[in-house]
Amino acid sequence: MAKGGYRGGMPMGGKNQMQMMKQAQKMQQEMMKMQEEMESRTYEAAAGGGTVTATVNGQHELVTLAIDPEAVDPEDVEMLQDMVIAAVNEAMRKASEDQAQSLQRMTGGLNLGGLF
Repeated sequence: MAKGGYRGGMPMGGKNQMQMMKQAQKMQQEMMKMQEEMESRTYEAAAGGGTVTATVNGQHELVTLAIDPEAVDPEDVEMLQDMVIAAVNEAMRKASEDQAQSLQRMTGGLNLGGLF
């Protein structure tokens, strides 16, 4: 007999390990599904009272940018640039926040230490 009393067959905790593996696979499938859903979503934000509107997708890509022609002042290009930046950043923030909340719902608030 081997040291420690192991007699062959399924090692101690083998059933638990298999159960954990199945749960991990299920969670991975759910994560992939959630990622696909997140990538198909869009997030919109406006700046300058709606003068500039930016839309990003779940992959954090800018997909549309709408600028009211009234906002185009050749004498104040910096203000327009600031509004564009503000709208895009807010849309990106919304996307990140939604993704974090979805992940938290899926994991039940479990901190996975940057795994996902």
